Amino acid sequence: MPFRKLGDENQLSPAQTYARVIVELNQLPKNDWLTQKFCDPKRFCGILIIDGKYVAVKGFNQKIPFIYCIDYLSHDIPYGDLFTVEDEAAFSQFFQKLYDLGYDIRIVVADDRAGIKQALHKVFPYAKLQLCQNHFLENIRQALKVRTVITYQDFFNSLRQRVFLEGTDEEKIAAGLKYVMEKHAHHSHTLQDILFEIRDRMDLFSYLRFPNCPNNTNLIELYNSHLNGRLKTIKGFQDFQSAKRWLNAYLIRRRTKPLTDCEGKFKHLNKHSSLEFTIKKQAAWPEQLTNLGINKIKFFQKSD
Repeated sequence: MPFRKLGDENQLSPAQTYARVIVELNQLPKNDWLTQKFCDPKRFCGILIIDGKYVAVKGFNQKIPFIYCIDYLSHDIPYGDLFTVEDEAAFSQFFQKLYDLGYDIRIVVADDRAGIKQALHKVFPYAKLQLCQNHFLENIRQALKVRTVITYQDFFNSLRQRVFLEGTDEEKIAAGLKYVMEKHAHHSHTLQDILFEIRDRMDLFSYLRFPNCPNNTNLIELYNSHLNGRLKTIKGFQDFQSAKRWLNAYLIRRRTKPLTDCEGKFKHLNKHSSLEFTIKKQAAWPEQLTNLGINKIKFFQKSD
């Protein structure tokens, strides 16, 4: 909401409104502190979807990554932070923070980011990584120009069906790869290399060993779409700290706002805030909001 419009509702000038909003946002607790102080680690499922959203911050030549995560079954967001670069060091810091918060990662679902697997195993040696199948297949689709050239369309469609859709265990995955190799790839080293890569990257199929685990990052992509809409109106941040302050407030708002569009196995989440599903069972939910000091943030609630 523009500061002018928000100010008109409260008989304040845009400058006064901005100053009031900054005061309110500064009073908010840190999102990771909420997780540590009020959440029960046993109520998280351990299936964690991670992604990074690049944001524009004054003083940086390029956009910098805001990395955050969603607990899959609860849809709660235990942690997110702004980094100057997205590399193994950043992911190591990210996973160490989750460890310090008491979050026990069983499996991470993410895009194929440099250093993420190494960083994960430094902090959570027994955790698994599931690469997003949708992004992996999209990379193949683009490399082979499947959408505009028919040459490799049969190969791609067969690969998707036989290996990624029907490959519900290691035996079926191997059988699917063999079928596609004999039927579509025996004449092409390019196609054979793709199949060999899939054979050697079992991180594409780790989800099969974890009940309820997705094989894609669709959930966090939906959240990214909402975040994109908010960032588009902002266009950029004045400095690193102002970006961290706004993003922290955004995460808290997402955690405390009731969900409305969940479908299928997540339909039961509707009309509830994701934080409700991970918070310690101490008091009724409205009372917990008072304890957190969140329900007093007047401007923040109106602006969403």
